[in-house]
Amino acid sequence: MSATNEMPTFDTLFEPLLAALRALGGSGSIEEIYAKTVEVAGISEDLASQMHHPDKSNMTKVGYRLTWARTYLRKYGLLENSSRGVWSLTAKGNSADKINTAEIVKAVRNMDRPEPNKRTKKTESIELDFGKDLPEEDRWKDKLNAVPTQQLSPQGFERLVQRILRESGFVAVEVTGRTGDGGIDGKGIARINGFMSFHVLFQCKRYKGAVGSSEIGDFRGAMVGRADKGLFITTGNFTTGAIKEATRDGAPPIDLVDGDELAEKLKELSLGVTTELVPRVVVNPDWFVGLSNVK
Repeated sequence: MSATNEMPTFDTLFEPLLAALRALGGSGSIEEIYAKTVEVAGISEDLASQMHHPDKSNMTKVGYRLTWARTYLRKYGLLENSSRGVWSLTAKGNSADKINTAEIVKAVRNMDRPEPNKRTKKTESIELDFGKDLPEEDRWKDKLNAVPTQQLSPQGFERLVQRILRESGFVAVEVTGRTGDGGIDGKGIARINGFMSFHVLFQCKRYKGAVGSSEIGDFRGAMVGRADKGLFITTGNFTTGAIKEATRDGAPPIDLVDGDELAEKLKELSLGVTTELVPRVVVNPDWFVGLSNVK
């Protein structure tokens, strides 16, 4: 499909999103789904790189709309997602050859519609600013990603990445950032089950926007002959061109970690992130009934 220069609304992404999941074999991570949907929908590189709120979030406009497309399709029963962030087609979604976009939007909004006496006079539209209603998982990630970009110096962010790599099992992790070194900020050795090891060069970029293919190309050029793999970590995100460049056949592989994946890793390692479990009180009526049956 040829690239389009018109920003899609979230509802026009329903069909490309479903098609992307089918092309991925019925399931995929958010990153995989994003890249494949952009490809299926023919969204141009320029559109895919536009940020939703550059001063508040690392999410692109397309990524923002895809968040709501996934949410609507999940509520309608076409998608489901696991606790590990993998989205998949339901049986209903897998068998849906054609969908009625307007019907889905109407049905989901009716599910969430407040009681008649609680309705506001605000007029609804397809392109409401849903920012304040984003799932908690997206809100905490935005808040977390604002810390490195607003409160950490470049050196502080490099030290954070160094700590993440060490906590993830890397050894001999050094920050070696020097001007004129092709953007290489450090190196380390990734150990696999204590038997295999890979020398890795990494670049870490405090960024609110999208990293493009040229930056990945420059990084690869600097690492050729010096390491087995490359690792590019950013608080922002990567353009589809950058993702393709990182996985180009015949070139040294580069793993990409965007702001969402960085936030998940910090949560997993409990580095500056605490998961609080809210107690839930459950009343068991059968327990009380049992008292009356005692003889």
